[in-house]
Amino acid sequence: SSSSSSSSTDGADLSRRDLLSSAAMAAAMAAAMPLDRAAGPFAVPAAFAAADPTLLLPTVPRAPAPLKFSAQTPSTIIKGCWQLSGGHRGDPASDRTSGAAAVDDFASFVAAGIDTFDTGPEACGYGPSELVIGEALKRGTITRDDVKIFTKLCCVGREQGNMTNDWVTQKLDLPMRRLGVKSLDLVQMYWNDYGRKGYVDAALFLTDAKAAGKIGAVGLTNFDTERVAEMVDAGAEISSNQIQFSLLDRRPRRAMIEYCGKNGISLLPYGVVAGGFLSDAFLGVDGSDVALDTSSKRKYASVIGYAGGYKWFQTLLETLRSVGDKHGGASVADVAARWVLDSNDVTPAIILGARNAAHVDDHRRMFTFELDAEDKAAIEAVLARGKAPSADCYTWERGGPW
Repeated sequence: SSSSSSSSTDGADLSRRDLLSSAAMAAAMAAAMPLDRAAGPFAVPAAFAAADPTLLLPTVPRAPAPLKFSAQTPSTIIKGCWQLSGGHRGDPASDRTSGAAAVDDFASFVAAGIDTFDTGPEACGYGPSELVIGEALKRGTITRDDVKIFTKLCCVGREQGNMTNDWVTQKLDLPMRRLGVKSLDLVQMYWNDYGRKGYVDAALFLTDAKAAGKIGAVGLTNFDTERVAEMVDAGAEISSNQIQFSLLDRRPRRAMIEYCGKNGISLLPYGVVAGGFLSDAFLGVDGSDVALDTSSKRKYASVIGYAGGYKWFQTLLETLRSVGDKHGGASVADVAARWVLDSNDVTPAIILGARNAAHVDDHRRMFTFELDAEDKAAIEAVLARGKAPSADCYTWERGGPW
């Protein structure tokens, strides 16, 4: 209704006023207070740091370089918006996956340096997430110039047997309308049926759309190495492949990472903390007590089974907790995410889904430490006792082996 829209807008204005007031107060007091020199180049008044330690946390940095064939440089943490699809509400007390709450949370991510959002259409399971981002842009919660929006082209129906440029154009126009934007920063293609080879044509049509300025970069999602090579060999300008990659799912290490390294293609991993399983919340928890109350948990519970089983999984969590303790109490989730980000030279950013903005400061803490050789060796020792995958990325999801 118009009244609810007005109320939401007033709330957004109030938040901005409060933010400006806080910033002004901080600036005024900074001149009169001693600085905490340990904070590095972004020194914070010591009294402020004592009152709010999060002021000392770094903002999430940008990737070191743009994606190949493009000017798109994502933040090293990308906010995953699958959680806004409707199947991730979980505990009602912490649910902010819909309505004004979902819209408002985007501001906290951008303020922390997380300025890149990964979304997609209903056909890829993202529900209304493009509309939620569009509403955040419309309300001014975020501004177009300050963010990057990565969406998807989902080829899952009859179009796979008769791929045309007109069909691709229509599918690009739809998210632009939903988001309220004039161009798309990155479009990542998903293809359901490898038996139909139209994905090569689709990748070339996307490359043409990039040349026309309609999209900023061409990406893929959930393709295996063989098919990526087919598209690259045909002349498609592939910048990235979004795949599942974590301590539990190491399939990219079989072939994908090496191929991408040789061809300058970036990996944008999702599932990095396995729907929250790779976190302190599950350390020491009996498997029978785990509530599979979100789509993410239901999905990644099966991944734990393939990776080594629940007992092995607890050993992995214990090791991650030990590594975190060594680094000032870093969370299990941050250690797990840092492992993925640092595990190779082709992963400039990772996708972390979020049901709310509560983990934003924890994301920032990921950049207060680095894993050393001892940490990595301890983690690899546990991984060696698990089950190594036998197939390439997304083969199991298509009915093949893990």
